[in-house]
This record gives sequence, C-alpha cells and structure tokens, in this order.
Amino acid sequence: MLLENFRPQSKLVTKTTLVNQPKFPVIDAHDHLGEPFGGGWDKKPLNELLDLLDEVNVTHYVDLDGGWGEDILDAHLKHFKEGAPERFQIFGGVDWSKWQEMGDSFPEWAAKRLHAQKERGAQGLKIWKPLGLHVKDYKGKLVDVNDERLFPIWETAGELGFPVLIHVADPVAFFDPIDETNERWEEIGANPDWAFTSPPFPKFMHIMNCFKNLVSRHSSTTFIGAHVGCYGENLGWVGQMLDECPNYYIDFSARLGELGRQPYTARKFFIQYQDRILFGTDASPDIDSYRLFYRFLETDDEYFNYNTSEVPGQGRWYVHGMYLPDDVLKKIYRENAMKVLKIR
Repeated sequence: MLLENFRPQSKLVTKTTLVNQPKFPVIDAHDHLGEPFGGGWDKKPLNELLDLLDEVNVTHYVDLDGGWGEDILDAHLKHFKEGAPERFQIFGGVDWSKWQEMGDSFPEWAAKRLHAQKERGAQGLKIWKPLGLHVKDYKGKLVDVNDERLFPIWETAGELGFPVLIHVADPVAFFDPIDETNERWEEIGANPDWAFTSPPFPKFMHIMNCFKNLVSRHSSTTFIGAHVGCYGENLGWVGQMLDECPNYYIDFSARLGELGRQPYTARKFFIQYQDRILFGTDASPDIDSYRLFYRFLETDDEYFNYNTSEVPGQGRWYVHGMYLPDDVLKKIYRENAMKVLKIR
C-alpha cells in the first residue's frame, strides 16, 4: 500500500462537542472574498454571504483581497461596502512588479498609492508572503523584509492609520530538505511550489529576524503577524516578539494544526497574550470551518481533526481544544479587533 492511500481511523473514544454558535460575536480579521482564496464571493449575491455570516455570528469581516490596483479594490468596495458598509473592511496592497520599471522611485510611489487606496475606501494594508521569498528590486536582487528602501511604505501606513497584516515565510518544514524527516512531506509533494529549501531561498530564521527588525523599527505602525506571527511552531519566539514590540499583534488563521498539537503551551500563550491576539480563519466564508474554530477555542475535546476534509491537510496529527476562559474568548473573538481595526 502506498503511503498516500493510508487512512488510519482512530479507535480512541472521546467526546465530540458541537459548537454551532460562538459564546460571543466574532470579528473575522483575516479572510478572503475573491479568487482564488475567497471562493469568489465578489461574484455572488451579497445577501447569501450575510446570511452565512449571521448563521455563525460573524458581525464584521476583513477582506484581504482588495489588491493594489483600482479595478479590484473598487469592485470589492462596491460589492461589499455599498451593501453593508459597517460590516466589511477591505485591505489594499503593494504592487511589487512595478519596482522593475520604476527603479529607485518605487518606494515613494508605493507609499503614495496607499493614500490613493485610503481615499477610495481601503482600511488597511495586506502584505503577502512573496516579500522575503520572491520580491526582487529593479536590479534583480532578492529584497529582505526589512529593506530600508521600503521604509516609506511602513511609515505611510502608520500615518494613515492602516494596520499592516503581514505574512512572511511559511511553516518551518517548508524550508527543510524534502526527505523522510520532513513532517510536511505529503503537503509539499502535493504543492511543490510551497517548498522553500535553502538554498536557493533564504533561511527561515533570516526572514523571521528581518521581520522582527521591521516591526521594531516602525513603532508608530500597527503590524498584525498572520498565522500566529508566521511561527506557530515556536510560541516562545512569538511571545518574545510580542513582549518587545508593543505595536505588534497576531492572528491565528490557518494554524489550528500547529496550536492544537501543543494544547498546554498554546492555552498558556493565549491567556498570557489575550490582549494581542485576533481571530481569523483564512478559510473563506465557510460554516463548518467557523464551527471548527469555535470548537477548538471553547471546548476541551481531545484528538480531533483540525480540518474539514477527511485527512488533516498539514501533517497527519490531530489536535486538542483549549477551553479558553470566557474573558479571554471575548477579547480574542471581538474586543482586540475592535481596537486594532477601529470598529465601534
């Protein structure tokens, strides 16, 4: 039998708690609505989306698919903001491809584009993971996350009151050799473009140290580290960065698999940093995904699949719930995002 056909079924008898509604209303601070990640909701009736969000008590939703050009941003603003202006926030972005043609003037141009995006209605900035992995300057050199030439972008975001939701690097195993010791071997095999083995890519910790330097050097700008600060495998490191950077927050989107296999450490972490963590799924609007997140946060269920598919998507382990206290849940579900995203 091939390993890819192996589907072990646990014989462990444990309880299953269905959490159809969260204990408190939810702000989803990390998600998508366009293609390919968001399910193409920008082409579907808005009422269908609102009904779905109502069913799982998601009162506000951050759409990270505003892009960096007027066409996509305007389309999302028109489709979502005009119909439910208080319910959605649309984040813009940076068009790194322009660096090749603009040369030294690119950073200032990109900073000015943030002003234009805000005037059109954007409320934040999303930085995708190509920065640090693929983005090159006009001379063809790979650009570090904390490249000083990009400072005008981060400073302008701070001046505009834009929170910067940033994803750098990826799971640590994606940077390791793709051999029999790699815990994400199956996942990388199915998605070979997710392999960032060094060389030719930078080492994982080089990217993370550059990221930490970036956040610390721009203390007037609010940064949100996506996916448990991009290092869910090492909560001690993430906690140290939170301690040293008061302008820094994290979300835990798409990382139940990392958190749930270290439930004692994760629970302590969430309680200790309860004022700095935002809720997000990164799964596009999906009822089953939301309820899985609620189960993970609210219950003490043991050894369950953290994915809505039959086989866990990020390693063959299962997870355990964190049964967080109500006062912590309220902050993570809602109150922290209200502060960072300026929601009343």
